[in-house]
Amino acid sequence: MTDCIDAHGFRANVGIVLIRGGGDVFLGGRSDGRGWQFPQGGVQPEESAEQALFRELREEVGLVPDDVEIMAATRSWLRYRLPQRYVRRRSQPLCIGQKQRWFLLRMVGSEERLRFDVTARPEFDTGRWVDYWSPVREVIYFKRSVYARALDELGRQAFRDGPPPRPEWWSESLLRPPARPQRRPATAVVADE
Repeated sequence: MTDCIDAHGFRANVGIVLIRGGGDVFLGGRSDGRGWQFPQGGVQPEESAEQALFRELREEVGLVPDDVEIMAATRSWLRYRLPQRYVRRRSQPLCIGQKQRWFLLRMVGSEERLRFDVTARPEFDTGRWVDYWSPVREVIYFKRSVYARALDELGRQAFRDGPPPRPEWWSESLLRPPARPQRRPATAVVADE
């Protein structure tokens, strides 16, 4: 599989927020033991974001289009940068982060259809349903802002009265993309005259 990385170093990706009747959302437990996250995955060459959505949905949680209904999608790409220690310096082209189109899907099929063994190397080995905003606190730190922005935008589109009430720990700063790291100005070397 070839990653679609744009000229700025962002890998095209889809994010999937799966919601059930009571308003809870699905979080997958990563099979590598490195935490919880929404299903997500890269967009392949010649693939639309919606095609990637359904491919990733099948690969990561075993669902097919008849199991879900698309409620909302972000209007544009939401970006996040990888911390320096996660950037693979030897990869070409260099990937510095991800740009994601997010989709909110209502689960219309039986929850018993969720499966994590569809591929030889499953992304998840477990899953659980949590309240709408919990994933913002549970995902790895550098994805928190993009999760908050995605849930906010999707909730404003999908629910007549807007997204569910925000929890006490919420901060509006979560909706701002992280600041770009400041580069240090080059130190000028003055030659002796």
